[in-house]
Amino acid sequence: MDELRILYCDEALVAVDKPAGLLSVPGRGPDKADCAIARLQQRVADALVVHRLDMGTSGILVFGRGPAAQRALSRAFEQRLSDKRYEAWVAGLPEADAGEVALPLRADWPRRPRQMVDAQLGRPALTRWQVLARDAAGGRSRLALMPVTGRSHQLRVHLAAIGHPILGDELYAPPADHAAAPRLLLHACRLALPHPVSGATIVVESPAPF
Repeated sequence: MDELRILYCDEALVAVDKPAGLLSVPGRGPDKADCAIARLQQRVADALVVHRLDMGTSGILVFGRGPAAQRALSRAFEQRLSDKRYEAWVAGLPEADAGEVALPLRADWPRRPRQMVDAQLGRPALTRWQVLARDAAGGRSRLALMPVTGRSHQLRVHLAAIGHPILGDELYAPPADHAAAPRLLLHACRLALPHPVSGATIVVESPAPF
């Protein structure tokens, strides 16, 4: 698996480029101990978890250095002061050039870790999207995705719900679209957020590897 690459590091925070296939935090059992935070703490001992990316998603993951920075960064995410941008290849060719998906989400308990749209019990979730390229011959499109909320699996469920599942998605894409890519074609490519000490906006970028 690819190495965990440090994109930005100062006295308060660290941003890394997480490879696809690596957990953000440890899972249950010794076979799931290898993860981004464990690898990073070998190099930056005071790094603490702020947010997560799905195992199949690659890209920018931020950690606070010490509890105070961790709290400040966590607050920034909770208060939606962070500006996140992802890129993905999805099945199909959207008719519009941009749009948004506002569908409430909740855990699909019998089929965990799957999430589902639920108009009654779901929590509000909003995703904005924009077409970057259309591959008519391949029947697929490259999208920029800007989640306003941060629900679990939000981008994956929202894109599947509007008929454009992310290619390589083993949970939400039909078998043909799952098999169309060797990995989940979703990458966290840009993150802007206030620095936990100075308050100045920090921008971290990572080009999509696909």
